[in-house]
This record gives sequence, C-alpha cells and structure tokens, in this order.
Amino acid sequence: MFDVGGWLFLYFCFLASPVFAQTNELPTLVPAYAEIPPTFWEQHKLAIIIGGFLFISAQSLILWKLLMRLQPAVEPPENLARAALNELAEEPEEGKLLSAVSQIVRCYFSVAYELPANEMTTTEFCVAMTAHEKIGTELAQKVSALLRVCDHDKFAPKVGAPPINAVDRASELISLSEKRRAQIAAANSPKR
Repeated sequence: MFDVGGWLFLYFCFLASPVFAQTNELPTLVPAYAEIPPTFWEQHKLAIIIGGFLFISAQSLILWKLLMRLQPAVEPPENLARAALNELAEEPEEGKLLSAVSQIVRCYFSVAYELPANEMTTTEFCVAMTAHEKIGTELAQKVSALLRVCDHDKFAPKVGAPPINAVDRASELISLSEKRRAQIAAANSPKR
C-alpha cells in the first residue's frame, strides 16, 4: 500500500503541522522606500551631450594642428639643385664631381618638368627631354650636351684638357630653366 516515501511524507506533515500553524500570520512590513531620485544621466543629459561634442571638437582641432606642424615644407627643386651645386663648387673636377653634377641636373629636370621617375640612361633621358614640349628644344639640347660631356669625361677623362666647368654650366642651365618655367607660367595664367 504505502511505501517508505509515503510514510515519511505523512510523518513530516504530522510533525510539521504545529510549525505551519504559526507561520500563517502575516509578517510585519518594512516601511516603504522613498521615491528613487533621477539618475545623473537623466539630470544632466543635455550638458553631457554638448560637453562631449565640445570635447571631441577640441581634441580634433588640437590633433589637426599638431599634424599640420609635422608636415615638412616643400623646397622648390631649383633651391635644392643650387644648394647641392654650391656644395660641389670647390671640389676638383673629376669623375665623382661630374657624376654628382649629372645626377643633380637629371633630378632637377625630372622634378621641375615632371619627367618619368624611372632610371634612364643619358641617351634615354635626353630623348625624353627633347620630346617634352615644356622644356623646349634649345634648352633640351644644352642640357643634353652637358650630360654627354659629363658622361664622356667621367668614363674617359682627358689628360691635360681644360675643365668643362660642370658646376657653373649646370647653374646656368637651372637659371635658363627657371626663366623658361616663368614664361610658361605667365602664358598659362588667366588674363584679368
């Protein structure tokens, strides 16, 4: 009929009935809490949004100013070329000087007239300059002549021959080039 679990259930109900009888009373209630005040966000939402926007704007402005200072000033190619040639003015006219003058002239004309930046032989560079309409035929021929003389004297120096004054000739070519660039800029500027 009843198994052990059933007997135990009846036994606990019989023993626990006086305890259950005492717990039927209502407990005493704790006083109610006061009304919950609004949170910090609810009180200052507009000020937080405006302050956050102003903070981000100020940080962006400061970062922009710092990054603008870090950008180096771009030096015109003629200034760089003249400075490099001035450093070579007192050196003897040998293969090293002629090579440096040749590189300075190539670099100047490549940057000033936006010639291809790839490595070219003297012949290829002279052909590219002659084909470039902004340089002009006369200036291209003078530059080509200087580059060829520098290459010739660099690889087959003449013994006892007078110097070619490569630094002075390169400076003259840069001056002629700057006059040419000024003429082109004046022709392309809008008329008022």
